[in-house]
Amino acid sequence: MERWTSYVNIPYVSVTICIPGGQGANQCKTIDHMQVDTGSVGVRVLASALGSAFAASLPAQSGATDDPTGNAPIAECAQFSSSYTWGAVRRADVTLGSKVAGNLPIQVIADGKYSTPDDCLKRGGTNLNSTDTMGANGVVGISPSTRDYAAAANTALPATYYYCTSATSCTSTRVPLDTQVMNPIANFTSDNNGSIIRLPALPAGGQLSATGELVFGIGTQSNNALPSNANVLTLNQYGYFTTTYKGTQYLSAIDSGSNANFFTDTTTLYSGDWFVPTSTLSLSAILVGNASGSTPVTVPFSLANGYTLLANQYAAYDSLGGPLYYTFLWGLPFFYGRSVYTALNNATIGTHTGPFIAF
Repeated sequence: MERWTSYVNIPYVSVTICIPGGQGANQCKTIDHMQVDTGSVGVRVLASALGSAFAASLPAQSGATDDPTGNAPIAECAQFSSSYTWGAVRRADVTLGSKVAGNLPIQVIADGKYSTPDDCLKRGGTNLNSTDTMGANGVVGISPSTRDYAAAANTALPATYYYCTSATSCTSTRVPLDTQVMNPIANFTSDNNGSIIRLPALPAGGQLSATGELVFGIGTQSNNALPSNANVLTLNQYGYFTTTYKGTQYLSAIDSGSNANFFTDTTTLYSGDWFVPTSTLSLSAILVGNASGSTPVTVPFSLANGYTLLANQYAAYDSLGGPLYYTFLWGLPFFYGRSVYTALNNATIGTHTGPFIAF
């Protein structure tokens, strides 16, 4: 982890993207600074990082359910909490470390192939169409879900999937699961039931950079066993559990793609995006899984003045927080000093069944 743009607390990996079945020098591109995101699904890469010629050489994904020809290319408006990406869906072989997700549907962001539909634009939020707005060259989404919008297989969701008959004509559509943008881990031939992010503990005030591990599989190799004493948080169908903070319960998620802990605290000063307490606070919250009988676990955390932290130009902070209403979102600060396990939907790992988060 490094300070690559003006953004902080972004975990990066390098990804090799190849034309399906291709291995030659002109058939593959290695893209660095791809953000690892346990809060989204699928590989999404900026066309500017791939280069326009290589991006255009990746096979277009077709086969939308409502496309009368079955041959029109598919594009996607991928929705994030306060932002979106727009671009064509294409096929590629994607290599992460030593693992290959073959012939994977991915999104090529801001490729200029099709005009952005009005309902995608009207969502508002930041258009993540450049490294400046994204803070990365793309996203590797490894949430517990295997497909990004399972409901889109049955319903033409607004501002989601489209088939495009021309550069200016894209129509909202249903898309079969096997043509949707996919979690690359679920496409591996082994170690495909989840992942582990391991990051070091940080000193107070943060650190210039930090190096951790992204491990594939849970309980499949000697280096990825789930400890018998792990705290396991079962998730509901939307990927949430419950956090109780200062006596109030919130829907909650653990998300490496969020660069701070975001939550409601009306007693703490904030300015803009960040909490700005006059001195560092020692806080705690109670986390409990979605399954009945889940064991609550108390998690301590620190909250420092965001602007004081960011003034030192470091890349890694474990005490950065910002205001958010109605939800408690544990971002990358939660990961420092821990091994965080993300188990895919329906994966059986020991006595536990995914989806779950463990630490």
